[in-house]
Amino acid sequence: MTTEISQLSILAQAVILEVERAVVGKHRLLETVMAAVLAGGHILLEDFPGLGKTLIARSFASVLGLDFKRIQFTPDLLPGDITGGYVLNRTESRFELRRGPIFANIILADEINRASPKTQSALLEAMQERQVTLEGETLHLPEPFLVMATQNPIEFEGTFPLPEAQLDRFMLKLSVGYPGLDEEAEILRRRRERRQENVALRQVTDAGQILDMYQAVETVHVHPDLERYIATIVHATRQDRRVAVGASPRGSLAFLKTARACAALDGRDYVIPDDIKRFAVPVLSHRLILQPEHWMIHRVAEEIIAQVFAEVPVPVIDD
Repeated sequence: MTTEISQLSILAQAVILEVERAVVGKHRLLETVMAAVLAGGHILLEDFPGLGKTLIARSFASVLGLDFKRIQFTPDLLPGDITGGYVLNRTESRFELRRGPIFANIILADEINRASPKTQSALLEAMQERQVTLEGETLHLPEPFLVMATQNPIEFEGTFPLPEAQLDRFMLKLSVGYPGLDEEAEILRRRRERRQENVALRQVTDAGQILDMYQAVETVHVHPDLERYIATIVHATRQDRRVAVGASPRGSLAFLKTARACAALDGRDYVIPDDIKRFAVPVLSHRLILQPEHWMIHRVAEEIIAQVFAEVPVPVIDD
C-alpha cells in the first residue's frame, strides 16, 4: 500500500525538522533537497568551503535511514575506485567481485570536479540507469539511489569542469549560502552546549518507506495546461540569443518531478504554477550553455531564466 499524500507530507516535514538539528537556518534549502529526494533526483551543491554541504548530505542519509558513502574526488582517482571490479582471489584461484562505494543509497561525490573526465564518467550510467556495468555484467544499484555532488566555484586550478552530459543528469543545482549573524551565533551556541563535534540525529524513515513515498508522488495530478507551461518555459530557453544550447527534455522532466514533489510536501495531490516557479533556477541554471561572450558575466543564466518566466504567461486552471 502506498503512502498517502497527507502521511507523506507529515513524514517529510519530520525529516526536515530532524535535519535542522544539525543544519541551522536553511529550512528552504532543506525543503528543496527533500523535494529532490522525493522526486528521485540527483543534486549538485556548488558553494564555498565550510558552508555545510557535506553535513547536509550526511544528515539526510542518517535521518532517512539510508546507506551512505563518501567519495573524495581527486586527480588520481580511477573509475574502478568508484565502481569496484573483479580481483583475483589467489587462494581459490578465481576472480571475485569487489563492489565499490557506488553501491550505496546516498553517494556524496565530494569536490567532483577535481577528478578527471574519465573518472567523472564512471557516474554517468549509475546516475541515469541506476546500474553499473563491470566486465560486461550489469549490476543494479540499491534503491533508492541518490548522488549529492559538491564543487567549489572559486578554485579552478587542478579541476576539470563537468561535461554537459553529466551536468544534465543532476536534477537540481543548489547553493547553500552563508548563514545570517543570528544563525551563525546559534551554530556556535549549539556546538558549545553539546560538547562534541557530531550531532546525534534520529532516524525518521527507511528505504522501504521512501520507495512508498515515490509511488505517492506519482499520484499527484498535473493539469495538461501546466505540462504545456513547463514545455513552453524550457523551449523558450533555447530561443534566447545569449544561449548556445538550451535546456533538454530532461529539464522538462525535472520540472515535472520536482513540482509534484513540492505539492506532496505541502500536502496537496495537485500541482499549482508556484510549484514550478519555485524550481526555476535550480532546474535550469546548470542546463543553459551560454554563448562565449557571456561566459565571464555574472548571473547571466539567472537573468535569462527570470526573463523567460516573466514572458511566458501563467495558465489559469479552472476548478
